[in-house]
Amino acid sequence: MDKHKHEHSHHHKTSPNHSADHHQHGQHSGHQQQNGNEEGHNHHSRGGHGGHHDHHDHHAHMVGDFKKRFYISLIITIPILILSPMIQMFLGVNWRFAGDMYILFALSSIVFFYGGWPFLAGAKDEVQDKNPGMMTLISLAIIVAYVYSSAAAFGLAKEDFFWELATLIDIMLLGHWIEMRSVMGASKALEELAKLMPTGKRH
Repeated sequence: MDKHKHEHSHHHKTSPNHSADHHQHGQHSGHQQQNGNEEGHNHHSRGGHGGHHDHHDHHAHMVGDFKKRFYISLIITIPILILSPMIQMFLGVNWRFAGDMYILFALSSIVFFYGGWPFLAGAKDEVQDKNPGMMTLISLAIIVAYVYSSAAAFGLAKEDFFWELATLIDIMLLGHWIEMRSVMGASKALEELAKLMPTGKRH
């Protein structure tokens, strides 16, 4: 009987220490879990910043591409305007010469395929997605103008619209360049504002 009481008393004396050890083990596991969550969150944040950086670089590349296409097309448009019979008629001059329509056709083809390529590619994507939009409308206009003007250059139609084709592509390139540059500027401003926010409120 005394031996049983002694064992029972010994059990009560060791129980608090056992509970304390269990509590410390739980705290240690909790700290490990918290650190794991923080590391995962930091990794996710780094991945997010990388995604924003890649998106920003892609957008900047597109802005630069539209800018380059606009300036090259604009330079080629100048001789197109000079060689255009309709523009010469407006100016009251006659600068026609043998083979001028073939030169006009070649220059306009460069503007159509090089300057108009973003719109043609965009129209293809819109049609494939069964969601025609602005790119489809622009492409339809420049394709009709190019085909009809090409027929005129080879004597299959009465008059050409090469100068309208070139100026339309120039205006569309300029508009998209300005629009995308403005969007990129607004995106940069939002990123700078996000940097000023406290860390706890950023997420």
